Amino acid sequence: MKTPAGSRLARACIRFYAELNDHLLPSDRYREVEKTFFVSPTVKDAIESFGVPHSEVELIVINGESVGFGQLLHDGDRVAVYPVFESVDVTPELRVRERPLRDLKFVLDVHLGKLAGYLRMLGFDVVYRNDASDPELVRISSEEQRVLLTRDRGLLMHSAITHGYWVRATDSRRQAAELVRRFDLKSAFDPFSRCIACNTLLHRVEKAAVAERLQPRTAEVFQEFLRCGGCGRIFWKGSHYRRMRQWIAQLAES
Repeated sequence: MKTPAGSRLARACIRFYAELNDHLLPSDRYREVEKTFFVSPTVKDAIESFGVPHSEVELIVINGESVGFGQLLHDGDRVAVYPVFESVDVTPELRVRERPLRDLKFVLDVHLGKLAGYLRMLGFDVVYRNDASDPELVRISSEEQRVLLTRDRGLLMHSAITHGYWVRATDSRRQAAELVRRFDLKSAFDPFSRCIACNTLLHRVEKAAVAERLQPRTAEVFQEFLRCGGCGRIFWKGSHYRRMRQWIAQLAES
């Protein structure tokens, strides 16, 4: 059995795959990088020393064997690090987390408000507050088993975060398209089933029950209405609905 490195300088080679390379320096992408050390680090610490959040990692293979985050590196180790697999079945392998990222629920940082609205429009359970602190986001993600979406890579390195993703795009619609591709969300779309303002599920309501809250023109033209069970907002299939339907159809086909 190998012993941890002592005072002698040791080296391990690490290869990051797919979009994990987005976190690396341009000179380190899509190639083996060398990790040098005197005292054996855990593979988690070694991975994050290159700027890759552990919460985006699904599978680690050292010298041909899958391992967990707590595995120590040794001199001469060759390490392969893979991102979350949503379209590929890797269940025969040892994963670094107890459960895969299925049945997705999200919590978003304060910079992703528009994205929160789009994800809710697609039917996904999304927690978002524009004043949420980093500790609150970490707590919600951990306690509620929600994927933390953020533009802050450092936040994803918190030890309590097991499910997280660094959103690459800056435009909110492109962010939505990125997540649909990354997490293979198309089959889970349930458009216009949630309130985009508060995340509560919507329910059909008789027109008579909301008539006094409608503008005369709206009451004249539309017959079907949905009401949010949380904030009470009323929704109907107006021009915005038709535009968003078209966008969702394009998203599903992309």
